[in-house]
Amino acid sequence: MSFPLLTLLGAVPLVGALVVMLTPRATGRVTGLFISLLTTALALVVVGLAAGGSDLSEQFTWIPAFGAHWAMNADGISLTMVLLTVLLTPFVLIASWNVGHADAEDGWGPRAFSALVLVMESFALFCFMATDVLVFYIFFEATLIPMYFLIGGFGGAGRRRAAIKFLLFGLGGGLILLAGVVGVYAISAGNGQPTMLLGELAGMPMGTGTERVLFVLFFIAFALKAPMVPFHTWLPDAAESGTPGTSALLVGVLDKIGTFGMIRFCLELFPGASQWAAPVVLILALISMIYGALAAIGETDILRLIAFTSVSHFGFIVIGIFSFTTVSMTGATFYMFNHAFSTGVLFLAAHFLIQRRGSQKIADYGGVQKLAPVLAGVFLLGGLSSLALPGMSSFVSEFMVIAGSFSQNIWIGGISTLGMVLAATYILLMYQRTMTGPVTEDVKEAFGEERSNDLTGRERWAVAPLLLIIFVFGFFPKPMLDLIEPAVTTTMSQVGVSDPSLTMEGSN
Repeated sequence: MSFPLLTLLGAVPLVGALVVMLTPRATGRVTGLFISLLTTALALVVVGLAAGGSDLSEQFTWIPAFGAHWAMNADGISLTMVLLTVLLTPFVLIASWNVGHADAEDGWGPRAFSALVLVMESFALFCFMATDVLVFYIFFEATLIPMYFLIGGFGGAGRRRAAIKFLLFGLGGGLILLAGVVGVYAISAGNGQPTMLLGELAGMPMGTGTERVLFVLFFIAFALKAPMVPFHTWLPDAAESGTPGTSALLVGVLDKIGTFGMIRFCLELFPGASQWAAPVVLILALISMIYGALAAIGETDILRLIAFTSVSHFGFIVIGIFSFTTVSMTGATFYMFNHAFSTGVLFLAAHFLIQRRGSQKIADYGGVQKLAPVLAGVFLLGGLSSLALPGMSSFVSEFMVIAGSFSQNIWIGGISTLGMVLAATYILLMYQRTMTGPVTEDVKEAFGEERSNDLTGRERWAVAPLLLIIFVFGFFPKPMLDLIEPAVTTTMSQVGVSDPSLTMEGSN
């Protein structure tokens, strides 16, 4: 396609962030929301054109000496990530309408928050669409900047320490990835054709040892981003100290760059090493899944609990990726999409809860459902989606991951089912401790005796569309699966794996 529509899609929120900062403070939030909705509309056009068979790929020479190109493309996997980004962002802005002080002298007002969210959206979109390794790396690193300021500039006590920890882990992952990128370039140059294009690098001959080393470098960088145990410790701190809206973007969008990178770069660039490392990766994923769930059960802080649930969920996603079946990898990609909305609802509902009570401690709540039934209902629905209740979109993706992994390795599939049981435990315990039981005096004072402090109209508009997405794709997942599966099939072909053939006992 001659017109660079994908570049425009990524550039709109970036330019929009500048526009927001130039507008008066009173209109900054409205302008930011408008820009995010415009980006969403443009993304839907892109998805429609791509689904209709249009070639949206872009490729322009950038640094000839490196073989670097400004290269963008969008297959089913990329488009899924684009959709979750553009659908989640505007509702985070609506939910975070009052984050920061409108008259803040230090600059950390609602206008700055909106601008940073738009910058984060732009960089994430470019990450998901980039098909040049160097371009991907640049935006992989660039996402750290707006998120650092979102964590450190807004939120509660300890936010600056959490922001620095996030930045250090992110920079560490970036440096490791840079080493991998340099290694990939060196191999292409050694073969007489310096290039950074993913399509040209995939299938390029390299020694077995070299391939495995480069795989490890890329994988560690992505595991830090995801995050997986033992690289996860920055996430609970960031969730605890940042605003819930920031945490929703962090877990829903930013962390997905890690698991997306595993599919797009680890598998496609290093197919042999991916198969070689798969047993160890699957064990690490199981550890992440179980550890995250157990840590969530024992957590006393609402936001840290939700963060630990995400550590567990990322374990599920990685299991789906490295089980190397069409069903599991399609399920893992769909899981990334669904997780953004289920966890987003949980974080935003927690935000509304904490706003009213002024505490993140689970022990400070009780009987909230009697005074704020709508808020309690939203919290419950977000939790039920997180534990993959049938009828919700997360059930489809989680079932596909477990079914696909079961057909490849019965022990991996069997242990994965334990994660579903633990998920029900930590979600229902959190709901029981905060929403049910007798109403405490502090809760009564915070929420009012006549349901006067339940969700406002704006807050309902922030979460209702997310819940609608969860239910729509819970009952009608086919459009998303049809979008994802062809790209997964192509990736599996590049890796050189196929679905296991099952034979009935007694058959010839």
